[in-house]
Amino acid sequence: MSAKVWLVGAGPGDPELLTLKAVRALREADVVLIDDLVNPALLEHCPAARLITVGKRGGCRSTPQAFIHRLMLRYARQGKCVVRLKGGDPCIFGRGGEEAAWLRQQGVEVELVNGITAGLAGATNCDISLTLRGVSRGVTLVTAHTQDDSSLNWRALAEGGTTLVIYMGVAKLGEIRRQLLEGGMSDDMPVAMIENASLPQQRECLSSLARMQDDAHEFALKSPAILVIGRVAQATQALAALASATA
Repeated sequence: MSAKVWLVGAGPGDPELLTLKAVRALREADVVLIDDLVNPALLEHCPAARLITVGKRGGCRSTPQAFIHRLMLRYARQGKCVVRLKGGDPCIFGRGGEEAAWLRQQGVEVELVNGITAGLAGATNCDISLTLRGVSRGVTLVTAHTQDDSSLNWRALAEGGTTLVIYMGVAKLGEIRRQLLEGGMSDDMPVAMIENASLPQQRECLSSLARMQDDAHEFALKSPAILVIGRVAQATQALAALASATA
């Protein structure tokens, strides 16, 4: 595993959700570049590695991406096994694809290791099934924050009929609400707002599209948080109540 860069998904925060492959990479690592949202408890798997924090978090001062590229390249060329430890999954809003492509252009061997994404873990912890027979035939993962500040096709998302999982949307709740309503989504569409997915301090607030901005303010919702928008946010609870009543 020497002279190689592993782009490893650390998962949403719960240490028990780390994959066995991720643990193996961390144990063999000489250098670990750690994202801001990575749970420090995961670092017990790499006690001998050099640890370098390269935080990247919306609304905060971030380590420049070019600097992270240079660090990975420098240590790889020194023959080190490098792990770039990213929150969630490296290829879901984690720039894993960009980093892998750049490193391969420099002649560096790269391997990506999936991690459980916060949208899935947060929903599951709230007993929400993102797809549910007869309710939702699919799920769409989107980010409300784009590099060029371009807008999503909200009308298409509103009309698509899938469960929406929105990342990095806390600062844009008003815009999300307005765009989806203008796109034709019902104002009573259930919305689950989930903060600190999978961690002991996870909090969740069940609301509706019409009320989510007011409810988020009352709830004091803060990042990191995800939004789950769709009938599944209430349907799973309804099915559980029905099963209990007929047992």
